[in-house]
Amino acid sequence: MHVEWFGQSTFRLVGGDVTVLIDPFGDMSAAAARGLQFDYPPLEDVTADLLLVTHEHSDHNAVEVVGGDPVLIRSSAGTFADTPVGEVVGVASEHDAVAGTQRGANVMYAFTLDGVRVAHLGDFGQSILRGEQAAALGAIDLLFVPVGDGPTIGASLAHEIAGTLGARWVVPMHYRTPRVSFLETADAFLESFDEVVRLDTPAFDTADLPDGGPVAVVPAAP
Repeated sequence: MHVEWFGQSTFRLVGGDVTVLIDPFGDMSAAAARGLQFDYPPLEDVTADLLLVTHEHSDHNAVEVVGGDPVLIRSSAGTFADTPVGEVVGVASEHDAVAGTQRGANVMYAFTLDGVRVAHLGDFGQSILRGEQAAALGAIDLLFVPVGDGPTIGASLAHEIAGTLGARWVVPMHYRTPRVSFLETADAFLESFDEVVRLDTPAFDTADLPDGGPVAVVPAAP
């Protein structure tokens, strides 16, 4: 599987002839008006067969920037069988530690692509991953997890969740980089792993990653 990070929580996954795009961001100029830096390059000429949106915030839900007439699963929990990757499981969760009363709902998605079991946790912000949520996600090979604290979980819980799900490869997202000013860095999260792979580009192939795990995989910021 080929994986590309566009910044924040936006990823494109390509396996065989199927492309999955998760949490695209759009015009983020409003962030600058609030004194927040968000300088990732805009998504251009991006297409997908399956488009997943974890929640309705502008740095995650810009479906209009994605071409290709993808199947869209938008902020919806449930089991979706009729998709280009087969079954997709959407697991209900919250964007904060007070039952979603501050930042609303969030959906975590799990699916299999190119023989790899993938989970993307969106802007997961709960104080704990509940047992029924972990069971619904199942055992995961490739995990995308927010680590920047503030509006989502931080380093400690992110590492704990990676262990709970048995992830082989763990990709941090939604954290401070030279492109984003308003989150914590991934440093504390990465310090909790014995093995960290830091990449020179925003893209990688899972076939090139160390096996066994758990391994933290850090694409270069776009």
